[in-house]
Amino acid sequence: MLLTENAAGVYIIAATPFTESGTIDYKSADGLVDFYIDHGVNGMTILGMMGEAPKLSSDESLAFMRHMLNRVNGRVPVIVGVSNAGISNIASLSHQAMDAGAAGIMIAPPNGLGSDEKIYNYFDQCFNALGSKVPVCYQDFPLSTGVPLSAELFLRMVEHFPDLVMLKHEDWPGLNKLSSIRARETRRVSILCGNGGLFLPEEMARGADGAMTGFAFPEMLVEIVQLCNAGNHDRATDIFDAYLPLIRLEQQPGMGLAIRKEILHRRGALACNAARAPCPRLSSEDHAEITRLLKRLEARLKELETS
Repeated sequence: MLLTENAAGVYIIAATPFTESGTIDYKSADGLVDFYIDHGVNGMTILGMMGEAPKLSSDESLAFMRHMLNRVNGRVPVIVGVSNAGISNIASLSHQAMDAGAAGIMIAPPNGLGSDEKIYNYFDQCFNALGSKVPVCYQDFPLSTGVPLSAELFLRMVEHFPDLVMLKHEDWPGLNKLSSIRARETRRVSILCGNGGLFLPEEMARGADGAMTGFAFPEMLVEIVQLCNAGNHDRATDIFDAYLPLIRLEQQPGMGLAIRKEILHRRGALACNAARAPCPRLSSEDHAEITRLLKRLEARLKELETS
């Protein structure tokens, strides 16, 4: 199944499981895939930034990609992150991903593209190298890449590149950009939102189609999207507010991945909470904080069940 402009729902950003020694834990990866699918996700994205893709060798990236696609086995569409400063590297990994059964690929612009023309020309070269029938998601994460994307440029790219079918929206602040794209688009593309889901209710109200992020409670993301699609924004916000302290905790720069992996470990989705070095280590205070917030979440969800 190829990625299209109609993609919607929750495309979870998958963690990459490691052992304590830093090797990829493929057995845990199998359990993680099943955990995500059992919690209702509509798709999956692998080899993303929070999937620690930059820490993998090219051989590891290929092996992990093929393993994950084999484990998913067509149950949900899978997007493969292929971001790289080298366009030939992007094309090579993209074609191998599509041959292995990926639904599409995701590209973030490399650091240093300081103007709209440079961004446009970079992606023009990417699409020429990819050829046709490789659906592309543009990852707009300027807080990480340092490359801002204007609504005008994105709309221009959508007009000129027919295989550009999705925007991963995680500019911050970015709500008005999302509204501007929806108000002015001539070809509607899918918009899925990141940033740990931090602004998901508001983004859904502005015209987003769902989420593409890795928050450790995928079932919350699924429920928020479903409630917003049903027009029940107040209920969606009530549920979102219950999870907000944990969302904030996960969104801390530098620490967020370690916290996310620890929560996934506690939920039985990962055999080990290890991230690959260099990575932060959680203190005893961090662990206690996570425990306290998980208990508060459990209590608040029980209250919401009866309200």
